[in-house]
Amino acid sequence: MKITDALRGEHAVLYVLLEDVRETISDSDNIDVVKKSISTLDRALLSHAEIENNILFPALDPHIGQMGPLEMMRSEHQGIDELLEAARSEQDVAVLKSLAKQLVDLAYGHFQKEEMALFAMAEQFLSEDELSALGDQWAAKRNVEVQGQSCISAA
Repeated sequence: MKITDALRGEHAVLYVLLEDVRETISDSDNIDVVKKSISTLDRALLSHAEIENNILFPALDPHIGQMGPLEMMRSEHQGIDELLEAARSEQDVAVLKSLAKQLVDLAYGHFQKEEMALFAMAEQFLSEDELSALGDQWAAKRNVEVQGQSCISAA
């Protein structure tokens, strides 16, 4: 499986989590409920960004350099990290909901850029074999085994 396909699949799951946070901040003023919704998203976003930062981006660096699109992606990852960090310690529900809205908006925009531009660049500059090898690294990190178009737990 190509890493770009795997990351697009992760985005599909993350979109559901983003919508859950959006609905939660719209429907609840209970800080514990809002924090729990953000906490689930927090773990998923950090894990996803780690794979991009450590597997995909280094493979693209020689082709498109560390400036431009990759610098923007890294900067947005940092912005997401900063919003998550602020949300973890926030005790005012109104401020927390504002941080969550910023987080959801930033993540949505970020994913759109990756899907529309960055993944296309990866598929342009990296060979099918390179994309598949990176996909194998993704599978190892996720502890899954890819069989055709399916993933099964390697445990």
